[in-house]
Amino acid sequence: MLFYLTTLNLVRFLREDAPTVTENETDKDKRTAFEAWGHGDFLCRNYVLNGLDNSLYNVYSPMTTAKLLWESLEKKYKTEGVGLKKFIVGKFLDYKMVDSKSVISQVQEMQLILHDLHAEGM
Repeated sequence: MLFYLTTLNLVRFLREDAPTVTENETDKDKRTAFEAWGHGDFLCRNYVLNGLDNSLYNVYSPMTTAKLLWESLEKKYKTEGVGLKKFIVGKFLDYKMVDSKSVISQVQEMQLILHDLHAEGM
């Protein structure tokens, strides 16, 4: 996502705060810059939201700026070494036995998941 936003020249909105303009501001250049920033931030925020899984969209869509959204995602998912563990644990917790597969093949799948957990040191 970061590479994509860089190619679109939108990555700056992940770190910048919105420029401030008061209601009584008469400087046309400041107003134009503020509106341009708002449009760029809107695009950046929505590109990031579009890249999320559908189950995460409603969780993160209330974020009002791309910066807030990005910081929230980084806080949640950018923990070195924990990401893969969370993925494997999630896979384990979401695993469901189904009638269309043999019990033996399903037990083997569970063993592979548990092996991945063990390999990650959990």
